[in-house]
Amino acid sequence: MSEPHNSGADTDNAAGGGKLRNRHITMITLGGIIGASLFVGSGNVIRSTGPAAILSYLIGGLLVFLAMRMLGEMSARRPAVGSFMEYANESLGGWAAYLVGWLYWYFWVGVIAYEAVVGGGIMSGWFPAIPTWLWSLLLVIVFIGTNVLSVRVFGEVEFWLASIKVITIVVFLIVGALFVFGAWPNATNSVSNLWDHGGFMPMGFSAVMIGVATVIFSYFGTEIAVMASAESVDPARGINQATRTVIWRIMLFFVGGVLIIVTAVPWDELPDPDTIAPFAHVYGLFGLPGASAIMTVVLFTAVISVLNSGLYSASRMFASLADKGYAPALIRKRSKTNVPVAALIASSLGALAAVVANFTVPASGIFDFIMNSGGLVALFVYVFIALAQWRMRLKLSPAEREALTLKSWLTPILNIFLIIVVIGVVVIMLLSEDGRAQVWTSLVATAVLFAVWPLVKRRLNARGIDTSPAMDQRAAAAAEESAAS
Repeated sequence: MSEPHNSGADTDNAAGGGKLRNRHITMITLGGIIGASLFVGSGNVIRSTGPAAILSYLIGGLLVFLAMRMLGEMSARRPAVGSFMEYANESLGGWAAYLVGWLYWYFWVGVIAYEAVVGGGIMSGWFPAIPTWLWSLLLVIVFIGTNVLSVRVFGEVEFWLASIKVITIVVFLIVGALFVFGAWPNATNSVSNLWDHGGFMPMGFSAVMIGVATVIFSYFGTEIAVMASAESVDPARGINQATRTVIWRIMLFFVGGVLIIVTAVPWDELPDPDTIAPFAHVYGLFGLPGASAIMTVVLFTAVISVLNSGLYSASRMFASLADKGYAPALIRKRSKTNVPVAALIASSLGALAAVVANFTVPASGIFDFIMNSGGLVALFVYVFIALAQWRMRLKLSPAEREALTLKSWLTPILNIFLIIVVIGVVVIMLLSEDGRAQVWTSLVATAVLFAVWPLVKRRLNARGIDTSPAMDQRAAAAAEESAAS
C-alpha cells in the first residue's frame, strides 16, 4: 500500500537550517497568546461582563489547558509539525485530518490578512505619506523573509517580539499591583472597584459565559508551541515545557492583567477600546511618561508577532496537508533549510488576496466573511483534539499507555466535558448577534470542505492511499502478518 509523500517533516525537519532552542519554544508559547486580543479586546469583555470578566478568562483558560494537555500527550508520543492534523489522521481518519487541517490553514490566512491590515494602519499613522495598503504589503513581505530563511530565524524574531510583550505585561502587573493597593504615588486603594459598581457580576452569569465565547479565541495560538516543538533540538522536552506551563502563563498574563484593569478603574468607566485600549488607559493612570506612545509601539509589536507566527503556522499546516495528499503536490516543496517555501508563498498570496479585497472592495463584505468564517475554527480544533486523544488511548495497549511520557487526566471524562462546553459556547454564540454571524459563516466554509472531501478521497484511493485511521491500518497490517506466520 502506497503512502503520501513524506518529506521527513516530523522531528528533524529543521535539519540544515538550525533548530529551535527551548528559549524559542517558551517565547513562541507566550507570543501565540499575547496579542491585540489581550491589549485591546479585553476592554470589550470587561465592558459587557463587569469585574466577572476575570471568571470568563479563567473558564476559557481551563478549556485551553485541557486541550493543550491532550495535545501534549499525543505530541510527546510522536512529535509532528502537522500537530493535531497528524493526530486526527492517526486516530480518526483522513476525513478528520483533511477537515481540521484545511480549516486551520484558512483561519491563519484570515489572521495574517487581519494583522497586516491593522499593522498597516498603525504604520500609516506614524508615516502618513505612505498609504495603508502599501504598509500592509510591506509587512507581509518582511515576515515572509523571516520565515523563508529558516525555522531558527523565525524563532529568533519571535523570541524578541514576544519578549517586548512579556516585559510590558510584567511591568503592568507589578506597577498595577502597587497602584490598586495605594502603594504607588498619588494612588489610593481601589480594590473595592471589584464590587462597588453594581456588584462583582453586574450582568449575571450568562454574561460571563458569553464572555467565554469571546475570550477563548484570545487564547487560540498556544498550539503553535507544540507544532514548533517538533522542529526543536529536543522535541519531547519542548512539548512537555509548553503544555505544562501554559496554564500559569494564562493565569498570570490574561487573568492577572484583567484583574489589574477592573480594580484600577471602575468597569463602567472604562473608555471604549476603539478610542483607547484598556492597557494604555491604565498605564496612563500610573503617570508613566509617554504611556500612550509606548502602548502603541507594544500593540504594533503584538500585531507583527502574530503576523510572524501566522505565516509559520499556515505554511506548516499547508505543507503537512500536501504531504498527506490533501493539498496539491507542489505545496510540499521545501528549501534546503527544509522551510516549506511553496506553502509559505501560497499562504501569503491567500492573505494578500483578502487584504486587497479589504482595500479595493470593502463594501463587498469579502474581508468580513473571511474574518467571520474562521470564527469556530478554535472550537473545532479543540473538539478534534479531544476526540483524537480519546480514541488514541482506546487503541493503545496497556504497556503503551504506561509508557506515555506526558499523560492527560481522567480520559475520557475530561474529553467529554470539553466537548460539552464547546457545544455550549456555540449555542451561546448563536444567541448573540455578533456570534451568530461567526457560527453561520464558519458552517458555510465547513460545508464547502465536506462537499469536496468525496472527490479528494476518490483521488487518494485511486492512488492506493488508505484514508482510514492510521492506527487501524497498522493494527490490520499486524493482524495480517500474524495470520501469515
